[in-house]
Amino acid sequence: MKRFACIILMIFINFTGSIYAQKAATVQKTSSKIAVEVLYFHGKQRCPTCIAIGNHSLDVVNKEFASQVRNGQVKFKEIDISTTEGEKIADKYHVTWSSLFVNQWKNGREKRNDMTTFGFKNARSNPSAFEAGLKNRITQLLKDE
Repeated sequence: MKRFACIILMIFINFTGSIYAQKAATVQKTSSKIAVEVLYFHGKQRCPTCIAIGNHSLDVVNKEFASQVRNGQVKFKEIDISTTEGEKIADKYHVTWSSLFVNQWKNGREKRNDMTTFGFKNARSNPSAFEAGLKNRITQLLKDE
C-alpha cells in the first residue's frame, strides 16, 4: 500500500510540474510577443482632456495598428486608478493621476515612455497632432524591436 501511495505521489508531482512548465512557457511566449503597450491611466472622474487622451489613443491603436493588435504585437490598456487592481498598476508606474505611457517590450524588458505631457498638450486642442505623434512613437518603437 505504501508503495502504491508513493507511485501515485510521484505521478502527481510529475504531472503538476509539467503543467507549471507549460504555463511558464505560455507566459513567456505571450510576454515576448508584445512589442508595444499603450497604457492610459485615469481616475474615476475624468476631465474632457483626459477623455480625449483615452479616446484618441484607442483610435490610433485600433485603426493604425489593427494587424499588430490582432497578432499581439501592440496592446492598449485602460487602467482606472481608483480601483484596487488599477491602483497596484499605477503604483508600479508611480502614477497618481491621468497619464499616458507607450512602452516597448524587448527580450522581456520594458522600456517606458511617458507621453503624459504630450497628451495633455495636444489631445483636446490639436487631436491630429496628438494622433500623428502617438502613431509615430508606436511605429518607432516597433522598428527598434
